[in-house]
Amino acid sequence: MGVKAIYPGTFDPPTNGHLDLIARGAKLFEHLTVAILNNPVKNPLFTVDERVEMIKESTRQLGNVSVATFDGLMVDFARQQQATAVLRGIRAISDYEYEFQMALMNRRLAPEVETVFLQPAGRYSFVSSRMVKEVFSFGGSVEGLVPPNVLKRLRGRIKKG
Repeated sequence: MGVKAIYPGTFDPPTNGHLDLIARGAKLFEHLTVAILNNPVKNPLFTVDERVEMIKESTRQLGNVSVATFDGLMVDFARQQQATAVLRGIRAISDYEYEFQMALMNRRLAPEVETVFLQPAGRYSFVSSRMVKEVFSFGGSVEGLVPPNVLKRLRGRIKKG
């Protein structure tokens, strides 16, 4: 039996960097569950259901990828999914410190779950959901940074300028 993994995040909205990691994670693991955190404190632009739809639309061609939602501790969700790995992306050194601390805490809480770090493709190394929303809201182009289905939803959600 191969390794099951989860890729947790808020994905508000999903970016091409996220999709790059999902596609690469799908090659590494027998099954990858994209785990969307239901965290209303972050004041998301898109509902959890909309984010699930966007990721499902963007990953339809990947047969070993599923999408689910969770709240609470990520390691509890990993156990529920019988996952033994957590996929995390690191774009820059600034991400590393936070991710390293989180991985150590997760190891303490669930020593059977390993954290696997991947860097997104270089062309997406600067892209974050927060930056996409900000640039788009001020009228900047985010084409090529998000999949077409996400761009369409952004256009419907955010009135430029």
